[in-house]
Amino acid sequence: MLEGAKSIGAGAATIASAGAAVGIGNVLSSSIHSVARNPSLAKQSFGYAILGFALTEAIASFAPMMASLISSVFR
Repeated sequence: MLEGAKSIGAGAATIASAGAAVGIGNVLSSSIHSVARNPSLAKQSFGYAILGFALTEAIASFAPMMASLISSVFR
């Protein structure tokens, strides 16, 4: 019973990787659209895009950490 719950928990934690990929795509797509609409704000928009990319990547890096934590704590 516990092994099945561990597998389900670790699998659910790794689903965040797919969400992070979608988030990164949204950030870069929005950045391209904003530069196409207003090229004079390209530098400011790039800074916001990098911030969004970094925050989305943080979620992607927390997912494997949580999966390994779930697998190792419950023995």
